Amino acid sequence: MKRIYKLKIAKILFAVVLLGGFFILGYNFGNGNIELSNSNQNQLPSSLNYSSVNTVYTILRNNFDGKLSVAQIMNGIKQGLVNAANDPYTEYFSPSQAQAFNAELNNSFTGIGAELSQNSNKQIIVISPLKDSPAQKAGLLPGDIINTINNNPTVGMSIDTAVNDIRGPAGTTVILGISRGNTNLTIKITRANINIPTVNYKLINNIGYIQITSFGNDTVGLVQKAANTFISDKVKGIILDLRDDPGGYLSTAVNVSSLWLNQGQTILTEKRGNQVIDSYTSPTSGILNNVPTVVLINSGTASSAEITTAALHDNGHAYVIGTKSFGKGVVQQLFNLKGGAEMKVTVASWFRPDNKNINKIGIYPDQTINMNENYINTANDTQLNAAINYLNNH
Repeated sequence: MKRIYKLKIAKILFAVVLLGGFFILGYNFGNGNIELSNSNQNQLPSSLNYSSVNTVYTILRNNFDGKLSVAQIMNGIKQGLVNAANDPYTEYFSPSQAQAFNAELNNSFTGIGAELSQNSNKQIIVISPLKDSPAQKAGLLPGDIINTINNNPTVGMSIDTAVNDIRGPAGTTVILGISRGNTNLTIKITRANINIPTVNYKLINNIGYIQITSFGNDTVGLVQKAANTFISDKVKGIILDLRDDPGGYLSTAVNVSSLWLNQGQTILTEKRGNQVIDSYTSPTSGILNNVPTVVLINSGTASSAEITTAALHDNGHAYVIGTKSFGKGVVQQLFNLKGGAEMKVTVASWFRPDNKNINKIGIYPDQTINMNENYINTANDTQLNAAINYLNNH
């Protein structure tokens, strides 16, 4: 059973995110009955009386003017039970929702493959199309302003809505009305399955730059490859860009953090109430532990990305620049159910190495730098430039 740390944040990719936990909470679905294990701290009975639920079901079956299936009814019962927790991070996923969630967790989705943002006039703009993506092949360029999506104006439209409208099943098309300078264009793009590496890295003069977009299955190997390259190139410092990173697998956060830490240094501690459930430390001394490092964060930095930020900062291996992170310090665990459905359940809280919990608080940077509102590319990325200046002067 994988433990995952992730948050729901929409920008380029829709991500329903989990925080991974250690505490095991037993759920067994069978014959319409649900049993809760005694490990739950809530004083709940071992089984539930469903007579009142059956009464509601009978009324619906005999009187509802519409079509309902057994699958709909059962999903509704499970969804309602989870909703009773009144916790935004405890969720039930139907089989189709679970499939979409797991695809998104590893940066796999269907769409056109373009990073979107808003300019100072609140217009939807293209930051960049992904390499070899349908967007790039169709001719979409950085700086293009998207005026319409399938003939629907984007005036007043949020990034989330634009992303949802542009995305769709592979093989279908979306028509974008584009302004490029003084030219208006109509671009028809066929959506496709997109698999995006979770890590980008490059050299900026003699500084290594690593961007992690989410903590997925491929992240550790790619960061390790970047680290080996930068050590070979004898870089003077590293910038770890975790901006708009919603998180991902706990094991990935632990392994990535360990590349900078000394053996035995604390990465995080999990608690339920006042009881320590588990703690995670660096298993080895990482190859980057003596390389000056800056971590970039913003309000979209969450969960596993916050774990990594705190681990490097609190252990004295990184300086943090940007704006306050999201602040998700609760722990969830993913449970696989029959038929492909899944549940994620809040089971604990996690604490950074300095023993502080960040939930609804976030991580404050050492140096607060706001982003340029007219940001288009790295040339006017004020936060990145601040990180470069810091490393050049230290």
